Amino acid sequence: MMWVERQTARLMGRTGLAAAISCALAVTLAGCGSTAKDDPNSQASLDKLYADAKDDLQGGSYDRAIKTLERIEGRAAGTLMAQQATLELAWANYKSGERAQALSTLDRFIKLNPSSPALDYAIYMKGVINFNDDLGLFGSIARQDLSERDQQASRDALLAFRQLVDQYPQSKYTPDASQRIDYILNTLAAYEVHVARYYYKRGAYVAAANRAQQAVQEFQRAPAAEEALFLMMQSYEKLDLKPLRDDAERVLRKSFPNSAYLREGFVDGKAWWKLW
Repeated sequence: MMWVERQTARLMGRTGLAAAISCALAVTLAGCGSTAKDDPNSQASLDKLYADAKDDLQGGSYDRAIKTLERIEGRAAGTLMAQQATLELAWANYKSGERAQALSTLDRFIKLNPSSPALDYAIYMKGVINFNDDLGLFGSIARQDLSERDQQASRDALLAFRQLVDQYPQSKYTPDASQRIDYILNTLAAYEVHVARYYYKRGAYVAAANRAQQAVQEFQRAPAAEEALFLMMQSYEKLDLKPLRDDAERVLRKSFPNSAYLREGFVDGKAWWKLW
């Protein structure tokens, strides 16, 4: 988990957010002459508002920053500063706990700015917001049964990161997105296996077999696929479905010839399923 925290802090920092369009923005600002200070739409006024918003963001005054950034969006519509303000606004909403609003702001940015130099960052940011929302997956297991936990945030993050990797393979955010994809796939697979164990422990063998099969089909390369196959084996054994049981064992032996499950198995009623 430390890798995740370090990467998030590095790539979601204020400097990282501005990097996507800062050069173009700087050129635009440099070419603007000074205008009357009392004009709320003058470049000088917009610069002052933006500086105030940045100070509020850095100081954690997100509600105040949100109001200022919304003003900048309206006054600087159609400019690179407005694009930057929108990205900052999404970040401020996220940091203030308004995840849905942050994602909505990013969706609006992506729709209205299809050729923006920061489009890859906007897609990446969507993934990170959803990723962080579900980051406590394993840390919260002791307090909440995984069978009751919604994994939609992880799946939404996966979609965003895959979009980034597919559309922007050269983006500086793509290597990090690729690593997060692997992490999400592994955690989703582990979740499915946990639910299969949950059902097996309670004697719901049909449900256990179905959930384990889903994990195998959707996450074939994840480490959890090994246990999923074993759970299928055991569930079919309990259901007296020998052909299906034999098929599951054959796949398990072929895919994981050194599987500890094949050597040791487990004893019903013991804590083999309590991995957390």
